[in-house]
Amino acid sequence: MKKLSRSFSLSLVAAGLLASGAVSAQSLAIINATLHTSSDQGVLESASIVMNGGKITAINPSDVKADKIIDAKGQIVTPGFIATVNQLGLVEVGAVAGSRDAGEEKAGIDFDASLAFNPRSSLIPYARKGGVTRDLITPYGGDSIFAGLASVVDLSGSFESVLKKQAALVVHLGERSKGSRAFTLQTLINKLDEHQTKASKEAKKDDAKPSAEDKIMAKVLKGDMPLLISVSRASDIVELIKVKQQFGVNIVLNGAQDAVVVKDRIAKAGIPVIISAMDNLPGSFDSLHASLNNAGILEKAGVKVLLTVGGDASHNVYQLRYDAGNAVSYGMSQQGALKAMTSNVADVFGINAGSLEVGKAADVVMWSNDPFELSSHVNKMFINGVEVSTESRQDKLRERYTTESNMPRAYTK
Repeated sequence: MKKLSRSFSLSLVAAGLLASGAVSAQSLAIINATLHTSSDQGVLESASIVMNGGKITAINPSDVKADKIIDAKGQIVTPGFIATVNQLGLVEVGAVAGSRDAGEEKAGIDFDASLAFNPRSSLIPYARKGGVTRDLITPYGGDSIFAGLASVVDLSGSFESVLKKQAALVVHLGERSKGSRAFTLQTLINKLDEHQTKASKEAKKDDAKPSAEDKIMAKVLKGDMPLLISVSRASDIVELIKVKQQFGVNIVLNGAQDAVVVKDRIAKAGIPVIISAMDNLPGSFDSLHASLNNAGILEKAGVKVLLTVGGDASHNVYQLRYDAGNAVSYGMSQQGALKAMTSNVADVFGINAGSLEVGKAADVVMWSNDPFELSSHVNKMFINGVEVSTESRQDKLRERYTTESNMPRAYTK
């Protein structure tokens, strides 16, 4: 048993080293590919892409030169997907309190859950199998409406995976088990007003020393950091549009099952919406308009749509592409669905990835077939230009429990 456990552990460590990019850097090109660029270039047939130094350095150059060249033979190549609104790397087993680090009763505006991010979580390789290379991780906070700060991470497995802290300030509004939704919205308005007034006064003082909260709220009020607000009911969304107009802040709606009711207002206000394409039944009186058609309806109305995985998102990031495929089957355009988990996410949260363009991070995925199809899989994945493994703990367990040997069932040599 001891020998077997050590061998099993070493194989996982090796996979982790490959995932973390512990290989020699070299320029790399993929040729004869069908590039779904998620940019204005659209889809490029029989195209090539060159990566070097962690960036995309050329698309369709006249002369492809690289240390390593991969012939895609017509296979589809996309940007790596960017997941949103989950606790990947902040939770291991939901039922085990000691493995949950995304919430804290005393959490507030300056709560930075990324300090606990575990790049070697067993959930991360599983997410990579779904083509996900980056993620916007979010805290779920505590007693305050302010849950804390969202962060952008890559899924390379490196201990330097946290790429951007303070990517958004997470706020929870809407229905309450106790008290009134009016109080929570008023709390948000008062906090914005307080810091707007405070910033004006402190601008006149040379010796002013802003607190951590002051710095964060200053970024919010300048429009440098969006408010990521969980809300569902149409009337609450209308009030948030007024908040955006009053304070000039950037707002991103999360959940927003009733967004279709006020879709034209949302589009006019330029507010992005993060939704689950699989929300098909009301979960409360706030979400009476939940429907599989919503992603397509919002896209057609001109709303910038971002897709997330509903339910236990942290453990099911892998299925993001399946959800996108369902969104397409219910009216969303195929390229719109691709952008909803790549370039749209990058645009909203200031991530230098999400599209196959020169200068963008070389997060590139080669697929066996259409990534929205259930039967397709990742053939090759690159994060920051380095090939990473898609082998997960589940794969290793399958191998261990199905390998034929002379030892008792479930053991391997």
